[in-house]
Amino acid sequence: DEDAAGASFAGQHDTYLNVRGEDAVLEAVARCRDSAISPGALAYRKQQGISVEDVKIGILVQQLVASDVSAIIFSHNPINKSPDELVINASWGLGESLVGGTVTPDTYVIRKSDLSVVSRQIAKKEQMTVMVPDGTKEVPVPKLLSEEPTLNDEQAIEMAQMAIKLEKATAYPVDIECAVAQGTLYLLQCRPITTL
Repeated sequence: DEDAAGASFAGQHDTYLNVRGEDAVLEAVARCRDSAISPGALAYRKQQGISVEDVKIGILVQQLVASDVSAIIFSHNPINKSPDELVINASWGLGESLVGGTVTPDTYVIRKSDLSVVSRQIAKKEQMTVMVPDGTKEVPVPKLLSEEPTLNDEQAIEMAQMAIKLEKATAYPVDIECAVAQGTLYLLQCRPITTL
């Protein structure tokens, strides 16, 4: 149910990054499963008109991408609702702080019809999430990177092209999480935009 068409469930279930070893993975899977019936997740279900009787959750275990940059892409502009614009929010490091809203990201607006960068707002990025041996940690962004753009235009356009393809393949506007590691773009998650 996490990404039902009318309800995103984003942030309602627990996510664990950089889990190492079989026992630790099994424990993280159990905690994810249990988060489906947490008070917050059950309240969200009720608010969305979704049954709380037979709660099911799918859990994905995937290799962690040691991202230099993380991004969230909306294939329709969620601010002005334009279907011909997409918005990319990007920040340094792993996506945990970006998704959790604890960082102010760079914002790129791309016109889909001609793949032009309509605007870019480069934020002063103060925090980033990095891997540590037992999980992840928020640390200060190095001063040299704090006010530097996280993406060049080529990277932003590559992300836009991916979002356009996913939107066409799914036949609905999409909310995408992705990462760039050593110059390679990785798709991490794709779900319907529920806020349009």
